[in-house]
Amino acid sequence: MNLTLAQAEAAVKAAKEKAAALNTLMNIAVVDAGANLIAFVHMDGAWLGSIDISMRKARTARFFNMNTGDIGQLSQPGGPLYNIEHSNGGLITFPGGIPVKDSKGMVIGAIGVSGSTVENDHAVAEAGLKAIS
Repeated sequence: MNLTLAQAEAAVKAAKEKAAALNTLMNIAVVDAGANLIAFVHMDGAWLGSIDISMRKARTARFFNMNTGDIGQLSQPGGPLYNIEHSNGGLITFPGGIPVKDSKGMVIGAIGVSGSTVENDHAVAEAGLKAIS
């Protein structure tokens, strides 16, 4: 199973609405089960540097099938995943990336959001996720 374009577009729409509600500007990326970009939006005025970060958050969440913030907790000095962010061409290990699962619990893609605080990034990504589920 794979995330569909319609699902990805619904996620982007919901994430944009949440970003607007939080009065912030975001970059929102959605990848499929193979970590391929299928939908992306750069809100007018959002940070250019966050474009790549949003895509990397989505890929990181898909590569490891967990929230990027959880990977960040495990990758602290002395942690079991210390330095993992240097693998796979560069990962992002702070909140804002969430895997997308189907009704059977299989990961079918991921969403990554960047452009504000990590708390806002995660909240916007969760809003996008809820539009798919």
